[in-house]
This record gives sequence, structure tokens and C-alpha cells, in this order.
Amino acid sequence: MIILGIETSCDETSVGIVDDELAIRANVIASQIDLHSRTGGVVPEVAARKHVESIIWTLEEALYSASLRLSDVTAVAVTSTHGLLGCLSVGVSFAKALSYSLQIPLIGVHHIVGHIYGPLLAAKRFPFPHLCLTASGGHTCLVRVNGHHSYQILGDTLDDAAGEAFDKAARVLGLPFPGGPIIDNLSRSGDAKAFLFPRPLMRSKSRQFSFSGLKTDFLRRVRQMGDVEPHLHDLAASFQEAVIETLVRKTTDAALVERIDTITLAGGVAANSRLRIMMSEVAERRRLTVFAPPRSLCTDNGAMVAAAGLFRLQDGLVSGLDLDAQASGQLI
Repeated sequence: MIILGIETSCDETSVGIVDDELAIRANVIASQIDLHSRTGGVVPEVAARKHVESIIWTLEEALYSASLRLSDVTAVAVTSTHGLLGCLSVGVSFAKALSYSLQIPLIGVHHIVGHIYGPLLAAKRFPFPHLCLTASGGHTCLVRVNGHHSYQILGDTLDDAAGEAFDKAARVLGLPFPGGPIIDNLSRSGDAKAFLFPRPLMRSKSRQFSFSGLKTDFLRRVRQMGDVEPHLHDLAASFQEAVIETLVRKTTDAALVERIDTITLAGGVAANSRLRIMMSEVAERRRLTVFAPPRSLCTDNGAMVAAAGLFRLQDGLVSGLDLDAQASGQLI
């Protein structure tokens, strides 16, 4: 089987192609970073229009890369839930048109479920249950993955997502969008102990996340400082350490309480070098196994959507042509 995956939930237009052995035949991503860096963040209407411009050539490039034709595609999967509504609508409408014209199954996929399947593309097999930390600019949550199509959200963010906190901290420092990768790079030559920032809810038994207080404290400290240039690397490293330590502590604590010994990392923040290092170190001390996929599978991409769609298709969980885009919805 050949599954075509379409991802347009935010600011990346992506088409991925995966076969029934979880081999990635193609994974083409058209980024909008240059477009949104002008405004310092994603403008939903602008992002949606860019998806319309990019979706056809992205599909063509994916098919060319995989040496396939549209007639070779078994089914089309698309991110239909959780994201910017206008952006999601572009992908859903396009997927419905393909499904109807080719007379192939249509499969709606929840965006977070897509991320859960990103690591599986690299590992090929995971034990159930396992615990997935999925963190990006739009969400931060802990998901207990009991099996295919069986998910339990153990913790979510009460306000800002981790990636959003990185982007806002970068803006405070006068750095361009997206801020997460830039802060990660600056932190490598900074002192993470130079400034002490709060670790929100880290010692609480709650599995919820909260980064708004940390962001506010960071803004206050930077404003008091005035000239941040001499301390730029230390500020970046100290802020990053607060976010990452919170993610790692709450994730590993939850794994021990749930008696789960495997943790997977997903979402754009999973590409953060400090998260990968600290999670591995803490997990080793706590006798946990951690798997982080290649960075190309951390950000939004069509291959992860195709992988999720493959398992839904195998179990007969297909959608009708009345499939609608939804900004939020149940994790199924």
C-alpha cells in the first residue's frame, strides 16, 4: 500500500509518501519561515494563502521524488484536526478532491496523533504502552499511547506551549522568528546557571505544563537589564534550561508513576539539542528508554500523517467526503 499524507495545520505545506513497511518514499516540506519572519510570527490568513500556492507543486515534487504516479496511491491521509482552521481547510479540501477524483479512501488524522507516529517511522516498532512528549509552538502534552488509536492525555499546557515560549523569549531578546532553533544555538556557548528562572509546576504532582509565568519573569529580567548583548548567550541558555528541565522532570516522573519504561519525543521542540541530551541522561538514571526521531521528523511533515493514516486504513477507520477541518478535537 502507498499512503499519501498531507500536512497544512500551521505554516508548513508538506506532502509525504509512506508504504506499508513504514518506508518513507518522499517527505517534501515547503517552509514559510521567510514569509512569517517579517511579522515575527505566523499570520493565519497569510499562511493559508501560501498553502494554496504551494500544495500542488509540493505534491508533484513528492511524487517525482518517490518515482510514483497518482494512480499508484492507495489512500490519502490529511491532518484535519488541531491547528489553524484556514490552514487545515486547504489541506482537507485538497485531500477530498484527490480522494474523489482517484476513488481512493480518505483518512482524517489528528495533528498530535500524526506527531505520535513520527518516531515510529524511524524506529519501525514501539512497545505499548509508551509515553509520548509532543511539544511544539502550538502544543505541549504528555500522551499515554496504549495502542494504535488508543490515547490518553496525561498532561497538557495551561497557557503557552513550550515552542511558543521559546519564540516569545527570542522576540524579547530581539531575535528573529522562529526563536527556538536560535536560542538552542546561542545556548551552546552560554552558561545555563547564570540566571535562575522559575520552573513552573515542575515539583507539583500535576502533569500540566505552564510557561506563561516563566515568560513574564524573563521579560521583567531583560527589561531591568537594559543592554542584553553582553549576556545574550547566558540568557538564552538559562531560559532554555528552565523550559527543558521542566519538560524532562514532568515527563520522566509521569513515566515512573504510570509504570511505563519507554518515552518518545515528538514535535518541533523535540529537535532541541538540550532536550535530547537531558532526557537521555535523566532516563538512563531512572532506567527508562528514550527515543527521539531524526530532526526532519520532528517538525510538521506529511510522512507522519501518512504513517498515522496507514494504521487507520488497516483497521478500517476511514473518513467520508463530509470530513471537515476542526481547529481542535478529541485525540482519536
